[in-house]
This record gives sequence, C-alpha cells and structure tokens, in this order.
Amino acid sequence: MYLIMYLGVNTIKNIITISRQYGSGGREIGEKLAKKFGVPFYDREIITRAAKESGFSEAFFENAEKKATNSLLYTIAMGMNAYGNQDIGFINLSLDDQIYLAQSDVIRKIAGEGPCVIVGRCANYILKDRREAVHVFIWADLAYRKERAINLYGMPKEKAEDNILKIDKQRANYYNYYTGEKWGRTENYHISVRSDYVGIDNAVEIIADYIKYGERR
Repeated sequence: MYLIMYLGVNTIKNIITISRQYGSGGREIGEKLAKKFGVPFYDREIITRAAKESGFSEAFFENAEKKATNSLLYTIAMGMNAYGNQDIGFINLSLDDQIYLAQSDVIRKIAGEGPCVIVGRCANYILKDRREAVHVFIWADLAYRKERAINLYGMPKEKAEDNILKIDKQRANYYNYYTGEKWGRTENYHISVRSDYVGIDNAVEIIADYIKYGERR
C-alpha cells in the first residue's frame, strides 16, 4: 500500500473528493491539499486496497474505467456491502460491476476512517450522503492540458489532444454509467475550479478557503 500521510497543522474534519479532467492537475492539487491539511491522500492506493480485500487482480481495477459495460444496476452499490450481501446476486454480476462495488466499498471504508483526500473513482457520488464530504471538480483549457500532458507526462505531441479527449470520454462514460449522473456537471460538486486560470497552488488555496469557510457556518 502506498498511502501518503502528512503531519500538518491545518487539520480539517472533511473528506475531500477530487474529480478532474485529464491534464488539469487534479491529482497534484489533491496531493497538495492533503499535505496542507495533514490528512491521508488516496488515488491508486484505493486500487491496491480493493484488490487485496476482494481478491481481484489490480489490473481489473486499472482497466475498469476504460470500459463501462451495461449490466449494473448502479443503485445496488449505494445500499449494499460488496462482500456481505451475496443473496441479492453480487456473485452473478459482471466482473466490471463487481469491481465497481468492491472499489465503492473500500471508498466508504476509507471515508469512515477519518478526514482524507480521494481522487477520482466516482468518490463524490459514492460519498454524496456524507455531510462532511466536500466534492471538487478540476478542469482547464485543452491547450493547458496538452502542455502538461506533453511536458509532465511525456505524451507524444502529435497524439496529445486525441489521447486527452479519449481519456476524458472514458472517465465520463464510466461515471455517467455507474452513477446515473453527468460527469463534470456543476450540481454534482460543491466547487469547480479552473486550474489553468488560477494556477495549481492558487487552486489549492481556493479550495482550502472554501472548506474553512464552510466549517465556520
């Protein structure tokens, strides 16, 4: 497990979920928020834990977002434990659907352990009924995302735009299918931040201030 834990002084009581367009810097923003508040950061760590608890290969979780199928009654995921309710047919669901349920179960467990930052994986939907959860969407202009993809991720320049749009489409299809909601829609998040306009570090401060002001209400 690759849990990143920081000992900070600006402790919060919130669970922060970060949804993001590819190349917008959402993961980096999430890491910096976790460091600022001194809470655990979860991204791929969710896959590692879900694979360990479910017995599925990590590869299944890594590929799940690339192919949203059409067999899951996603409402099941909001009311069952992925491992304890086999009487309602968990074992008869498709592999992709079992992967989603296993991952959802881990996300709920993580949220139950205390304040943290969780990136992606429909976490905002899975935790939508948690009053202490703050849901964030990070987006940016395509040109900015292309620049980051090329310079930071090593993506070939001639393929950057197509790859970015493909990844975003995969994320949107996965999210839309498994939640019944629309990925990136304003109503599904507490705050949406355009990272190319404000910059990564300012985005962190904007989100931190939003959370602090919310706690004072």
